[in-house]
Amino acid sequence: MKSTVEQLSPTRVKLNVEVPFEELSGDFDRAYKALAQQVRIPGFRPGKAPAKLIEARVGRDSILAQVVNDALPGKYSQAVAETETKAIGQPEIDLEELKYGESISFTAEVDVRPELELPDYSTLSVEVDPIADDEDAVDEQIEGLRARFGTLTGVDRGAQDGDMVSIDLAASIDGEPVEEASTEGLSHEVGAGDLIDGLDEALVGLKAGESKVFTTTLVAGEHADEEADVTVTVNSVKERELPELDDEFAQMASEFDTVDELRESLAERVAQSKKMEQANKVRDAVLDELLAKVEVPLPENVVQAEVDNSLEQVLHSIGHDEAIFAQLLEAQGTTREAFEADARETAEKSVRQQLLLDAIAEQQDTEVSQDELTQQILFSAQRYGMAPQEFIQQLTQANQVGAVYADVRRNKALLGIVGEVTVTDTDGNAVDTTEFFGTADEDDADADATAEDKGADDKSSDA
Repeated sequence: MKSTVEQLSPTRVKLNVEVPFEELSGDFDRAYKALAQQVRIPGFRPGKAPAKLIEARVGRDSILAQVVNDALPGKYSQAVAETETKAIGQPEIDLEELKYGESISFTAEVDVRPELELPDYSTLSVEVDPIADDEDAVDEQIEGLRARFGTLTGVDRGAQDGDMVSIDLAASIDGEPVEEASTEGLSHEVGAGDLIDGLDEALVGLKAGESKVFTTTLVAGEHADEEADVTVTVNSVKERELPELDDEFAQMASEFDTVDELRESLAERVAQSKKMEQANKVRDAVLDELLAKVEVPLPENVVQAEVDNSLEQVLHSIGHDEAIFAQLLEAQGTTREAFEADARETAEKSVRQQLLLDAIAEQQDTEVSQDELTQQILFSAQRYGMAPQEFIQQLTQANQVGAVYADVRRNKALLGIVGEVTVTDTDGNAVDTTEFFGTADEDDADADATAEDKGADDKSSDA
């Protein structure tokens, strides 16, 4: 088989493929065997009819068309491999006229990863916000602990912010009850703001047995975005009594003996969390700087596929009802054209990032271990609230395991070069990134160790 590549653009090529007719002999054998089981010829048992009789019955051209149709995907993949084409997306294949006994010729246009000119990472510099001491966060965590170990006590007074109340809600529109917006015995913390607009304001000052009517806009259900009159009735009011912040509380709520030790531990936890937040900002800043420095041509078909996928996800969630989609867009004050424009902007950024990180991963020879892939799958399963085995099964059925592998590889490639970039905070202080990203020397040492381990395994296998 002969294959040549014609570069159409930085992101698209045309493969010209010629397959000698004799290379299809095995494909013809398989086709004849399959047809022999299907075609009934008098005097021959199923599967035993000679190829010549099958050919006479079905037609040589029909058999040739079937053979080529079955063989084409494999021949395309072979051409991609032989020419080392970095294909992405689906090819557009154009098959020339078929003639029995002559070579099969076809062309395949396909998007490819562009060749990118990557910078010297040591010349890059990014800036992030400094890590500030956050005593408020420590206090917030302590108050959260006190609330967790607090007790609720009924009170004979009007409800205040922070009280826990048991309430009934009854909603109506133009005097007609709205059942889906009504409930009884609902527990709610006054001031939490996590139910409906206007509820907390209506509750303040109400005692057990008292009611109040307020107007609000419903946010879900059949009457979403409509104004309704809601009657809230208070069944009980309880205030939260917090334990004293002393050493006894520290021993009850933690493994520490004193409040000072508890506070010190929480401060360390908050500081570590702040460091991780800063590390994430460093990573994002490095990626943004790379995108600003590196020109990444975009393959149009790949971008359009992402735009189409975004639209399909929304339509699928509403049963592909275009009328509902139009109503949703109108409620959000936008149009389909604006939605698709936003989807295209998001898709272009996503594809640009993927292509850039793929190029870095290739340059750095980034590899992903089975353990790293497994950890990412387990993390994703937990995030979606699914059992790991069920999540893996869905990934496999959707043929998305490769996509997860690619994402892990891209992220690992980015983290691997952050240590080479100069990072400072907005106060002008150098930011030490080694805790989360390591150093270039460490990465080289890890790569050497991996190579040595692989060499040892190869020798062991040879033995």
